Amino acid sequence: MEHRTLIVLAFILLIGACATVPETGRKQLLLITSTEETSLGLSEFEKLKKAKPISQNASLRTMVERVGMRIASVAPLPNARWEFVLFEDPKTPNAFCLPGGKVGIFTGLLPIARDDAGLATVIGHEVAHAVARHGAERISEGLLLEFGGQILQTALRTRPDAAKSLILGAYGIGGELAVSLPHSRKQELEADHLGLLYMARGGYDPREALSFWERFSAYGKQSGGRSVEFLSTHPLDERRMAELEKLMPQALQDYAKTKTQ
Repeated sequence: MEHRTLIVLAFILLIGACATVPETGRKQLLLITSTEETSLGLSEFEKLKKAKPISQNASLRTMVERVGMRIASVAPLPNARWEFVLFEDPKTPNAFCLPGGKVGIFTGLLPIARDDAGLATVIGHEVAHAVARHGAERISEGLLLEFGGQILQTALRTRPDAAKSLILGAYGIGGELAVSLPHSRKQELEADHLGLLYMARGGYDPREALSFWERFSAYGKQSGGRSVEFLSTHPLDERRMAELEKLMPQALQDYAKTKTQ
């Protein structure tokens, strides 16, 4: 009887944990609250700022903050405490966004971004991961596999080592330099989708996103053909470009509206 009760309670919990990603309408499983998620993001970002050197180039920092706040102004992330930090790391073409609105850009990405529109592609993509709560989704999927029919909320609340490990792993913050989110392909494409709309609504030409990904692809080839991981365990491919092309008409409509406001 006790076993059946646990199964029933777990089933009710899972049903109640279903959420919908903004814009795309995709259903997702979320077993942690946004408050828990945000608390983790804020604390880890503070640790990262102490562990990694912040760029002293005032002009580049201003560029990152300028583009970041324009994207943030159109991103539906309630109670976000936006902060856009440029970390000094010329060998790392990467960026990340932690829950709570904490965005980090590595200086190694700026030569590929080149300008505000290229940077908007990156930041839009990163902010989209946070809005869609992709990290929380990965934590939830991991908890479901780890604890099975147990009462997942209890497991998370008590923070056993296994649950904590899943949380840190989902955001890639278990180590000083491991800050990129290991997203699945569906999450990467979803972040591309939302990010394209955010950059357009922020007043950046969405067609520049295609130019950025072309440059990033070229960078990967020039780096010896090795897989260059930009916030993903997946390298750039033709499907990503094709999906952006499909979304371009909607993005251009949103971009056009910014010109009439």
